[in-house]
Amino acid sequence: MYLTKTNIVDGEEGKQVFKKAVIIGCLTISLLLGLFTGNALAETSASVPDPNTGDTAFMLISSALVLLMTPGLAFFYGGFVRSRNILNTLMMSFVLMAIVGVTWVLWGYSLSFAPGLPFIGGLQWLGLNGVGLETTGYLQGSAPAEVVSYAGTIPHQAFMIYQAMFAIITPALISGAIAERMSFRAYCLFVVLWSTFIYTPLAHMVWAKGGFLGLYGGLGALDFAGGTVVHISSGISALVAAIVLGPRKNYPDRLNPPHNVPFILLGAGLLWFGWFGFNAGSALSAGSVATVAFVATNTSAAAGTLMWLILEAKLRGKPTAVGAATGAVAGLVGITPAAGFVTPLAAILIGFITSFVCFYAVSFKHKLRVDDALDTYPVHGVGGTIGAILTAIFADIRVNGGGKDGVLRGNFSELFVELGAIALAYIIAGVGTWIILKIIDATVGLRVPDQTEDQGLDINEHGEEGYNSEFADRISNK
Repeated sequence: MYLTKTNIVDGEEGKQVFKKAVIIGCLTISLLLGLFTGNALAETSASVPDPNTGDTAFMLISSALVLLMTPGLAFFYGGFVRSRNILNTLMMSFVLMAIVGVTWVLWGYSLSFAPGLPFIGGLQWLGLNGVGLETTGYLQGSAPAEVVSYAGTIPHQAFMIYQAMFAIITPALISGAIAERMSFRAYCLFVVLWSTFIYTPLAHMVWAKGGFLGLYGGLGALDFAGGTVVHISSGISALVAAIVLGPRKNYPDRLNPPHNVPFILLGAGLLWFGWFGFNAGSALSAGSVATVAFVATNTSAAAGTLMWLILEAKLRGKPTAVGAATGAVAGLVGITPAAGFVTPLAAILIGFITSFVCFYAVSFKHKLRVDDALDTYPVHGVGGTIGAILTAIFADIRVNGGGKDGVLRGNFSELFVELGAIALAYIIAGVGTWIILKIIDATVGLRVPDQTEDQGLDINEHGEEGYNSEFADRISNK
């Protein structure tokens, strides 16, 4: 074999890549060793109660259910895009399980839930330092004093891994807005920055002890399972990303129909199934509140599906499978902040109302000609916003003594608290996402080249095809 100039260049490039990989690997190992040597895994002592095995099992199962939602979302989104981009779309969800699965352990959990400032957590739990199997006492010494743990019947690490699943799926939702045109490298960098600088402060403010907006010493905004933290933040970020990235080529002159509707239904079904862990698991124990949230989740999803199908049949003549799947997701989004605070009848109304508003939001988005490719903002951003407002209206302390009454029970102030939380989430997510995207665009670039967009991202970004065209050609040539 003769050496050519190209071979020599490739060899040199390979050596440089290898050197960079070794350096990065050494730095990573050094960091992990440093964290490990300081990691005082809390041991269970005689003075610390043993975890409740039933609650612990429930939370571990709920964690698994929430993780299942991420590949479910991948199939839901993947069915909508053109066949040449399906693997890239699936990967944009799947890779989150790897990226956030590591960053959450290293710094995400500490910044989200460690005692700290009203807007961000402290650094004492970096690398899960001090996050062990203890069930209580790990919040001792911070305000409010009466709160000494997030869940007193399960190990601290069980709570941590459950919250990790929320951190994984939230940025995955954004991928629907930038499908078929954002570079995979840029997207991975975006996920690291977004989950660090957008998700962690919002999670801390709403759910952490001492958070500015939450029930543990904050303003008292109600968000049972992530209407503000998950859906509003990802929805408004998706809208900003779609605007900054710009539309796909030929948009809106040429709109491509979903290439695989069964994938959409499969994804919606997996999302519906996993959502029981998402909402019921947010009770943090297997009891009455978890039951309330479970019932409300299924009821609202069913109501959202029916409303979307009725609207399609009335306005467009035929109910569609895509409409049924989208309506179900809208109902699930709407009930997320309210699940543990409302009655089943309220859940029906929340599903109906959220689905109705999201249906028209999708239509309005097309009129604005914003290429939010898979309707992330109209479903998740709008749905999360409506759900948060309806939570403030329908919340009932008789359902959950740990919550608050809403407007219908005389607590009009809760509506203003909720609107304030929504506004703050919009500002943090919107402005923060814009800054992150501009930084990435100025460094590594955001969009794939026009040729790559024409050929499809599967081949150009991953070197693979979702559907083997070579095999299809062989069949057709026989």
